[in-house]
Amino acid sequence: MITTAFSYITALLVIAGSLKLLEENTRWRLFEYLPAIVSLYFIVMLCSTFGLWEKNTEITASYKALRNNLLPAMIFLMLLNADLRQIKQLGARMLLAFFIAAGSIAIAFIVAFAIFQQYLQPDAWKTLAALSGSWMGGTGNMAAVQLALNVPDSSMGYTLLIDSIDYALWVMFLLALVPHAKRFNRWVKADSALLEQIGRTLSFDEQNTKISSSSLLILLASACLVSALAQAGAAWLPTSAYFTTTAWTVMIVTVVGVLAAMSPLGKLAGADELSMLMLYLSIALIASRADFAELSQAPVYIVLGLVILTLHALMMVGMAKWLKLDLFTCGVASLANIGGVASAPILAASYSKALIPVGVLMAMLGYIIGTAGGLLVGKVLSLIA
Repeated sequence: MITTAFSYITALLVIAGSLKLLEENTRWRLFEYLPAIVSLYFIVMLCSTFGLWEKNTEITASYKALRNNLLPAMIFLMLLNADLRQIKQLGARMLLAFFIAAGSIAIAFIVAFAIFQQYLQPDAWKTLAALSGSWMGGTGNMAAVQLALNVPDSSMGYTLLIDSIDYALWVMFLLALVPHAKRFNRWVKADSALLEQIGRTLSFDEQNTKISSSSLLILLASACLVSALAQAGAAWLPTSAYFTTTAWTVMIVTVVGVLAAMSPLGKLAGADELSMLMLYLSIALIASRADFAELSQAPVYIVLGLVILTLHALMMVGMAKWLKLDLFTCGVASLANIGGVASAPILAASYSKALIPVGVLMAMLGYIIGTAGGLLVGKVLSLIA
């Protein structure tokens, strides 16, 4: 059994690194349905269940210190690629579709929670708030909402369960709809003639700059500095039972990250790599405090997730009919929220490779609104609860 903090962190990094290596260098179909970051949660959770590490004072202190300081730094780095000047080039129609998708997801969470509340745990609203952060942004937003609302690590198993199983089904469903796009567009009377032109003219430039040790050091130093200053500044701001000092920290880091993305700092290469490393370690830390024995209501949460997606789909179809939105716009807007940058470009590419930048930029917008959206949904759910 592991009893020291260094060995505990080392074990988490070994598991995370091994899974990422397997995902990138093998063709195992497992990773098509359970990406490395999701598999990481369940494997670390399994290790925790069997007591691979002792939850003593030293390990608990290292866990809290790392999680509380690492997450704000990670959020800042993730937002450095979300340049609003590029995102606005999507055009009003696609931005409208994105926010309609985000709004419908929020409404679906609220309605589904009201229906299922009697079958859920008393603090289930926090679990669903974290999930809504993920489904309006990404895994990083989920972790940020968890930190802001102090969601118990034991409850995060349900979040990851829904986020993996129901999300995988949703991706497959949207990909299956691609061949029927013309029929759907005729039904809603959508004009999709401009899509190819938008994809070709969109000025989305991938970072090809070589990653250097100096850029990594500057980015790491900046992220840690922003995290420290945000926490110090948040301590001076007024708090309530819902909006805590931690929530202020997350919001400050989000605003600073959005602004920094439009500065020279946003041009440095390496932010993606550093933020991904921090995200894997953060997920491993969260999972290390969970236990499979606590997932007694798994089937209820999986059905709940499917109800949320069904409600979201019905609202999106209704809005598509009303506003004459084509299937590509609706599908990518939905997956940019629910799947993020990992899957929205894949769906966009299934329509046309020229449209990949649309999927990427929409997903980047999710990083900006995901945390605030999750906190807003959490506030409504807390009132219902």
